[in-house]
Amino acid sequence: MNRYEEGLKLIEESCGNGKDNVIGLATVALELNSDGKPRPCIRDVDAYYENGVFYVSTWGKSNKMQQIAQNNEVAFAVNFEGISGKGIGGNLGWVLDPKNADIRMKLRKAFSDWYDDANDEKNENCVILAIYITQAVIFRDHGAVYYHLDLVNKKEIQDTN
Repeated sequence: MNRYEEGLKLIEESCGNGKDNVIGLATVALELNSDGKPRPCIRDVDAYYENGVFYVSTWGKSNKMQQIAQNNEVAFAVNFEGISGKGIGGNLGWVLDPKNADIRMKLRKAFSDWYDDANDEKNENCVILAIYITQAVIFRDHGAVYYHLDLVNKKEIQDTN
């Protein structure tokens, strides 16, 4: 197993297996700051991980979804897991769209303690956000071991800055 594969395995062990992950999700605000520059926005979201993608059930008209519609580049950090990175956000559409049936069932299972309380599935603005990881950094042993992964080209890289 090479270091890229080791890094992917660590992400799977930390975030996979149907786990409800809390991640910090950063987007770019629609409004510029007083100097005319883009401002970052961050919030915690519950995310289900599978095969290089985090999935989030959310409100289609939320600030994060409006921001992603304008600039789909995002950043994330998995709370307390030593995993962070960059990705591309995409709106998969209404949770009840037949094309979303498989991932919807996985979200319902992972988020079973609160899913029905937080989501109005009958409303077409209840959507699934997919965060396709493009780069990831994994650290272990208080930073003694680092993995810098390029998930697009499927290789380890020097740095993800």
